[in-house]
Amino acid sequence: MTSSAAAQAEPAPISACTISRDVQNFDLLIEDMETALGEAWGDLPLNEAAAFLTQLESGMLEFVALALDSEDEDDLATINEIIAVAKERKIKIVIIAEDVTPGVLHQLLRQGADDFVPYPLPEGALDEVIDRFRTAEDLAEKAPAGAGQSPARPTGDRDGVILPVHGLAGGVGATNFAVNLAWELVASSKNKEDPTRVCLLDFDFQFGSTSTYLDLARKDSVYELLADTSSMDTDSFMQALQVYNDRLHVLTAPADVLPLDIVGPEDIERMIEVARLNFDFVVIDMPTTLVAWSESVMHAAHVYFALMELDMRSAQNALRLIRAMKSEDLPLEKVRFALNRAPKFTDMSGKARVKRMAESLDIDIELLLPDGLKQVDQACDHGTPIAEIAGKNPLRKEIQKLAISLHDITHSEQTGI
Repeated sequence: MTSSAAAQAEPAPISACTISRDVQNFDLLIEDMETALGEAWGDLPLNEAAAFLTQLESGMLEFVALALDSEDEDDLATINEIIAVAKERKIKIVIIAEDVTPGVLHQLLRQGADDFVPYPLPEGALDEVIDRFRTAEDLAEKAPAGAGQSPARPTGDRDGVILPVHGLAGGVGATNFAVNLAWELVASSKNKEDPTRVCLLDFDFQFGSTSTYLDLARKDSVYELLADTSSMDTDSFMQALQVYNDRLHVLTAPADVLPLDIVGPEDIERMIEVARLNFDFVVIDMPTTLVAWSESVMHAAHVYFALMELDMRSAQNALRLIRAMKSEDLPLEKVRFALNRAPKFTDMSGKARVKRMAESLDIDIELLLPDGLKQVDQACDHGTPIAEIAGKNPLRKEIQKLAISLHDITHSEQTGI
């Protein structure tokens, strides 16, 4: 193994390695490694890496940076072997990818790579990866035995109501609505002996923020679940969940930004089915982007909430969504349009604008959510539902009414009363 740093009489211990066909093809990576680690790193040829990683000397490594370009796609067997050996030795792996197809990158992440960075590397990207690796290791060492495991118990006897929430534009408050709807569904449960079981799934795998809004940690087990749903069972699904206030079960977004296509339609269907069988209500926070598995969620949904605001971008995006669903013969009848930050009751001009928007789009805006103002921002920043700090907030009251009505409708359908 050779180092690109100048030789010393007493070389620094090697804490990381680059692995590549030719590291000189990744000159920016060399600079970043030297900046981050000084002389405490080395380089391994691609065809010798797996053999070295099996040796005792590799035990000192914190991570390896596997640098690949399009030519390496023909040698996936060697690359997969390197990843497998590194995982067995508990060495972190970051993929440095230049012109690697999304399908290959997806496969490498499923094989066990911990992170990826595009090449040329964005400024500071490698430092951020190293910090995440070291922070995760420190937390693992400090955590007591059994910490982070969800106390959720599987039941397998439910038939949950699926309630996806889709923001039609950035910043319309979809995640805030999803989080507070899930909490109100828990809080408005009337059966004390067998309380309503509610699960919140964050399907925005890139920038999902339900964990922030509920002050929950992002667990590595979420990525492990997403990377291999074919081996998922009820127990592994439950272990990936966290519990807020001993009542609301949450699958947070992964710790790192992942491609939205890290899962396919079948993966999503499996996850929704397991959640449905173990919870009475399943609230899903959807990404703004429509992806291949969005159709699976729409078909599984009982009600599909589409949040918008009283502005042109929301109107245009609503029109796009309607056209897309009609062209693909998707269940548009399940969509319930909700207007966030709706005009006050006394704002006659605003109410007229709402009416004109609905008429121009040929839709019914069935849910008008008032502006919760600063109290909503405070709740989000403190990682708590609105009800916990501002029970009389008008937005909270409206979401509470919706949750109670969902309980009543579900009860009447189950009992026929």
